[in-house]
Amino acid sequence: MTALRWAVADGWTVTLRDLTHKANQPVQLVINLLFSVMVLLMFSYLFGGAMDVPGGNYQEFLVPGVLALTMVFGIEAMFTAVSTDVNRGVTDRFRSMPMAPSAVVLGRCAADMIDAVLALTALVAAGLAIGWEWHNGLPSALAAFGLLLLLRLAMLWMGIYLGLVLRNPEAVMALQILVWPLGFLSNAFVSPGTMPGWLGAIAEWNPLSATAAATRELFGNPGWGGDSSILLAVGWPVLLIAVFCPLAIRRYRDLSR
Repeated sequence: MTALRWAVADGWTVTLRDLTHKANQPVQLVINLLFSVMVLLMFSYLFGGAMDVPGGNYQEFLVPGVLALTMVFGIEAMFTAVSTDVNRGVTDRFRSMPMAPSAVVLGRCAADMIDAVLALTALVAAGLAIGWEWHNGLPSALAAFGLLLLLRLAMLWMGIYLGLVLRNPEAVMALQILVWPLGFLSNAFVSPGTMPGWLGAIAEWNPLSATAAATRELFGNPGWGGDSSILLAVGWPVLLIAVFCPLAIRRYRDLSR
């Protein structure tokens, strides 16, 4: 119990450090929030008129997909932050301090989850402004937001591990290039049924697709999900966390001083 309190206390200190750093860069914070809103508005108004969604309008189909896509972007942000700290020696300075070994990664996750809540808030406000709404009541909506944050948490642990393993600027560029195709290769914007068979099969097994389909179901929005969407939306992130959380903590402990 003492070790747990130590890790929580030190992790909160790192969280405050990251939040203070973000607060000192308000322009960057606003840009990050507006970027996802811009994606939502762009797809809604540029392509929405050409999309036919059975049982509803494209805006109600689109918003849950963009919410899920924004959660996936956490892997890129965390990867960049971790690799930058490693290359600048910040991580080594943390390791030289008398603090819990897991505090840095836990603190980073906590700070980014707060960012994720802010991003969801901005997107929900933008969605409501363009006509989106949920229809199954507040408890189901809160469950949907919980699934979105669970996906974000899984992406963060992946980002931490990859940031500790792949620490050069070229790797950062490569991941940034890959995140977008993987995000679009899903049901976030269109049904996988409109894709070539093999591509649609990949899109259907994308963890982002599971979360987008499950949140549409919980929000009462139109979509192509299935009876197993909620189960997959829980199972995929839990599996990813179970794999990458211990790998990230072990990798941090094994970094050379």
